[in-house]
Amino acid sequence: MVSVIRFEQFGNHDVLQIQATDKQAPGHGEVWLEQEAVGVNFLDVTQRKGAVAVALPSGLGLEGAGRVAAVGTGVSNIVVGDRVAYATGPLGAYASARLFPAERLVRIPDALSCDEAAAVMFKGITAQYLLKSTYPVGPGTTLLLYGVAGGLGAIMASWARHLGATVIGVVSKQASVEKARASGCNEVLVFDAETLAADVARLTDGQKVDVVYDPIGRVSFQASLDSLRPRGLMVSFGASSGAPAAVELATLNSKGSLFLTRPSLAAHTATAAEYQARAQDVLAAVAAGIIQPHIWASYPLADAALAHADLETGRSSGAIILKP
Repeated sequence: MVSVIRFEQFGNHDVLQIQATDKQAPGHGEVWLEQEAVGVNFLDVTQRKGAVAVALPSGLGLEGAGRVAAVGTGVSNIVVGDRVAYATGPLGAYASARLFPAERLVRIPDALSCDEAAAVMFKGITAQYLLKSTYPVGPGTTLLLYGVAGGLGAIMASWARHLGATVIGVVSKQASVEKARASGCNEVLVFDAETLAADVARLTDGQKVDVVYDPIGRVSFQASLDSLRPRGLMVSFGASSGAPAAVELATLNSKGSLFLTRPSLAAHTATAAEYQARAQDVLAAVAAGIIQPHIWASYPLADAALAHADLETGRSSGAIILKP
């Protein structure tokens, strides 16, 4: 039997329930994947709560790693026994085994464990497109980055520093400052919406930053806009505090002809070729030591609700994985 986490209504973490289902035969272009580790991401939380709509009842999860147990017709890039990982849909990663499109699987190098792959693929590809496509970060770039004590933020800080950027990190509490510095931040600020923009101006001799990466949303949005230089870019890619209020176009003009974008992983991995290219860049960065998988905690698959609770309350400080 196969163990699967599903939910039938939106709500708190206790809506997640474990169920038993049957093994399935892969169809054309599919594989049957026996999973060894599953990545937990904040997007999973927003889907569970209904802030990002999914059709109910539903499985959950977009990131996992394991070994291919069977392949369907038309599959040529993957063979039985391959160790693979993935970081996109379809939903359903919270499972001991599952069907998955072969073209969306990435072979794992021998030096990388399944646990590490499940901790780094989704966050790594997100960091890759944000730093290399949404805004071309490089020498001379000064950026403001929230959540640098978390899994994605630590990857972005380290990678941005390698690309030559000056990184100003934002954390939620004083206890996270040293961890943020160890991740690669040049400067670290403890979030205060009233003083953030002034602190950024002070650290940059009044120039402010070229780009802000803001996954927080409602409580940070205004401070983020006010931290940008003229013609700077505001990247709103999450909403852990709720969706920001609507923005008047005139506001962007009055603050210095600012740019605003709301990017998504799906739009940056729409084709298998683009997805595979970004994934390979992530694996190369891991192999070179530019970024590192950091697993804060692992939970049995049956304890997915507890993992969500720890993620939502801010207890976690790094990646969370589930072990089937």
